[in-house]
Parts: sequence; C-alpha cells; structure tokens
Amino acid sequence: MSDTILALNKATKLYAGVPAIDCVDFDLQRGEIHALVGENGAGKSTLTKVMAGVVALTSGTMTLDGVGISPKSPLDARNLGIGMVFQENSLVPTMTVAQNLFLGQESFYNRLRGIYIAAQSFLQSLNFDVSPTATVGALGAAKKQMVEIARAVLHRATVIIFDEPTASLTPEEKKYFFDLVGDLKKRGVSIVFISHALEEALMLADRITVLRDGKKVVTDDAAKFDRARIVQAMVGRDLSQSLYGVRKTTVRRAGERVLTVQNLKMAPMVRNNSLSVFAGQITGVFGLVGAGRTETFKIVAGVLKRDFFHGGEVILRERPVRFRVPATAVRAGIAYVTEDRKVEGFFETASIARNIYLGLLAKFPAGRTLLSKREANTLGSDWIARLNVRAIGDQAKVVELSGGNQQKVVISKSLVQGPNLIIFDEPTRGVDVGAIVEIHELINRLADEGKAVVVISSYLPEIMALSDRVLVSRQGKVVEEFSALEATEEKIMYAAIH
Repeated sequence: MSDTILALNKATKLYAGVPAIDCVDFDLQRGEIHALVGENGAGKSTLTKVMAGVVALTSGTMTLDGVGISPKSPLDARNLGIGMVFQENSLVPTMTVAQNLFLGQESFYNRLRGIYIAAQSFLQSLNFDVSPTATVGALGAAKKQMVEIARAVLHRATVIIFDEPTASLTPEEKKYFFDLVGDLKKRGVSIVFISHALEEALMLADRITVLRDGKKVVTDDAAKFDRARIVQAMVGRDLSQSLYGVRKTTVRRAGERVLTVQNLKMAPMVRNNSLSVFAGQITGVFGLVGAGRTETFKIVAGVLKRDFFHGGEVILRERPVRFRVPATAVRAGIAYVTEDRKVEGFFETASIARNIYLGLLAKFPAGRTLLSKREANTLGSDWIARLNVRAIGDQAKVVELSGGNQQKVVISKSLVQGPNLIIFDEPTRGVDVGAIVEIHELINRLADEGKAVVVISSYLPEIMALSDRVLVSRQGKVVEEFSALEATEEKIMYAAIH
C-alpha cells in the first residue's frame, strides 16, 4: 500500500476565468499532519474545499488510495472517509449540540435521551466542556468550534481537514485540541491543517506546504522551516519586523475622555464593570473567554442592553447615553467591528460595494429610502482601494472573498460612517500575516488621526503590539490596567487568570 493517501495533480479551479488555485500538486501521507499556509486569497480554503467535495475542480485530478475520485458534495467526501472542520461553522443553530453531532446518522426511530447520553460521553472523552442539550445558536464561537471538531472526529474519517481550528479557542482549549490531533495521528488519521498562527504549524506539522496567489511555492519537512522562511515564501518579502515587531518604547498621549463606563451590569456576563477610553490612543482589552469583554462593548454600541435596574452608566463625551439599537450608536459616532463576520458582519450574497454603501446608510435616519447605484459603486471602489481588498471587482459578492478580504469589507462598512470611537473585536482572527500588517497599520493610523480606538483581542502579541493602554478583564469586569511601557505578557496573563 502506498504511503500517499490523498493526492491532487495539477489542480485548478477558476472563478469567472480567474484561478483561485492554479496547477497545484499536493499530497498527503498516511498518518501525517500536513500544514497548509499562505496569505488570504492564496487558495488554501479552495484547495481544501476541493478535497472535501464543497467545490469541483475546473481541471486536474484527485486520488484517494490511488483511486481517482471527484466528490460532488461534503456527504460524498464523508462517505469516502474525508471530513472537514470549516473556518466558518456549518452547524444548524436551532438544533442542540447532540442533534448536530448525529445529524445524518439518525435511525428511523430516535430516542432523544439516548442521543444526549451518547453525545455527553463522547464530548467528555475529548475533554470538551459543552452541554449536549445546549442549543448551538446560544453557544459562543469557541464552543461552536468544539462541536465542529467533535463532529468530524465522530464520523471516523481517515482524512480530516481543519480550516483555522484554533482561531476561537482559549490557550487551555488549544492544548486540548493539540492533544486531540496527536491522538488522531497515533490512530493513523491523516490531517490537513490550515492555520495563520505559524507557530502552531511549526509545532504540529510533519510537513508544510506554502501557497501564494493560487500556486504552490514550496513543500518541505516542518523541521526545515522557521517563521522567517515561511513568511518569506508566503508574501515574497520579509515581514518579520513589521508583524509583532519590537517592544514599544513610546506611547501616544491620552486626549479627551471619549467614553466612560461606570458599574455596568448585564447578568451574568458583565458585573460592575468600569473603564475609560481616550481620544488619540489605542486601548487594548485582554481577557479569557467569558471575561465579558465583548459583551461590555456590545452594550456600548447598542447591540446588547444592560440591566434595566442598577445597570450602571455609559457616558459618551460627558453625556450619559443608553442606546437601545445599534443605529443610534452609529449616529452618535460609535462603530463596532464584530468578531463574528459571517453572522454579524456583512450580507454575504450582496456585492462589496453594496455592503459598504449599506454601512453608510446605517448612519442616516430611517427616512432615507432612495438608493444610488452610482454612489454605491463610487464608494465601493474608493474603499476597496483604501483597504486593498483583493477581489475580481467591486461587484464581486462578499461570500466569494477570502476571510481576510471579508474582514476588510466589514471594517470598511464601519469606517465609512466616519466614527469617533471605533471598537475592533478580534480584528485579525482568521487573517493571514500580510493582511494582519495592513489592518494593524490602519488601526495605528486611526489613533494617529485622533480617533479613540479599542482593540479586543485574545492574542497577547497583538495586544502588546498595538496598545497604548492595556485593560485586563476577568469574570465580567476590568481588574487591571497597564501602560504599554510597563506591561509584559506575564503580567497581563497573571491578571487575567488570578
């Protein structure tokens, strides 16, 4: 039996005549972990979706155990023993965790209690703290990701493809995931692993393949790579100093106090939270999952409502406010860039230009109903150029873009409103190193222009690279504040845990 379990030869996929992948040769060995890295738009997701039966090749061939295959759907691929955990989850939000796990495997007659017991036992075997009776729509991003991973493992696939599996996980949850991947490898499962966290690729993978502009640049043993070599192959230039560069030696001076939060409450996630945000500074907010960071700033932006009685105060430029809907917050100069771009960030079947235009219209009272296609196209072209959105054209649908370019559209939708306070929630989650640099440059530029900027991030190097002030959140409130000059990763993590 050959050591190669899955292979693609001269794999090409065209969209509107433009290649997403171009004559790519790729092979996966039996029982190996093969990392696939590259910038957004490099073709990683397209290549893996071909393997998983989501999209069909325009030309080229694919073989499994030496036999030619061309799965027409994810179900076809699963029946062949190929499973995929997608970057954007594919769960049914109105069903429970257990129902999602066993979806497609049900008997004619089902005992729901039996499904819940089986799911509970299976989730515990993976060390995943998820209730089988919970409705998926009520779960956070991290727990949804756990359910996706559990479902792929449950189907006993011989090939499992992970697309950004750790993007929503805490450090502790990542450790469980890495242990799980190691266990799958011992069982002989072959794994394709897409990650923008290059350290994870170097640590986990046996081999690494780098894609750039839809073409394969190099495949080699992981031991022969270091971070600098991967980045050089990905982008064709050295970004090692500009990504999470040297330690800060200066910070921006605080301007006027733009936002004050006092004793904010939203049971059970936000508990007597108090903080301030200043113009001309980047305020970094760090905390583990469940620390109430996102919920606090969703209340500020009118997405969530604080407790009606004794809910605390939100003061915007010395004026108490209570936004019941996001539109009033937008008109007051607040922009919130969501952490979940697929669900909350854009209209996926609308064009880039239309999405950005709808962001602008959100600033106007509901009375404005006349839409200008010319204005939308002009606005779209302008922001596509400003944020370097890579697309076939400004009429391309957002769903057709890579994750990083979708994120740029979400940011454009908010910035077109001309806000004074911009809240970035996990701004570079699922984004490649090249786009990370561009987004970081944009965030720094906004602060230099005098805007008040908040960056919520679970990635400490990002917090350290961007922040002038660091707020550490734990159990629903800010428990520590550091200047960037005195902050260290050890101090921040200690405050977040203890």
